[in-house]
Amino acid sequence: MKRSSFFMIALLCVAAFAVVTTSRGHLWAEQESPTSSRLAVVWTSGDRDVGLKMVFMYTLNAKSRGWFDEVTLIVWGPSSKLLSEDAELQAQVTMMKNVGIELAACKACADSYGVSGQLEDLGVEVKYMGVPLTGMLKGDGVTVTF
Repeated sequence: MKRSSFFMIALLCVAAFAVVTTSRGHLWAEQESPTSSRLAVVWTSGDRDVGLKMVFMYTLNAKSRGWFDEVTLIVWGPSSKLLSEDAELQAQVTMMKNVGIELAACKACADSYGVSGQLEDLGVEVKYMGVPLTGMLKGDGVTVTF
């Protein structure tokens, strides 16, 4: 009798845990977006895998799945050189542009690597980014850096 009581209590605990975790996951999945719907992704890493497997994946999905209304990818530092040299990254950036992601690059960085022209040819707006990024950071949107 004690064994079956213990089994029933354990089974009820497992069932209760499953209901709680499922409902939490469900609530998170259906949570409405906050009123602020602007995202700036600052990509600084010269690591190709970081670009492809995190930065580009999230940035593209944030726009194409409607997680944010306005999405900007800012290419800054070593990522500007990497982007100028890598055809697969360039194709991904073209796809981002086609779904409405704004593309910008830090002019000081791009000039220092000698790649401003290549980035502009990809449809990236190359400009000094200190003031625009500061405005984004002080504004009501979300800014993430990789």
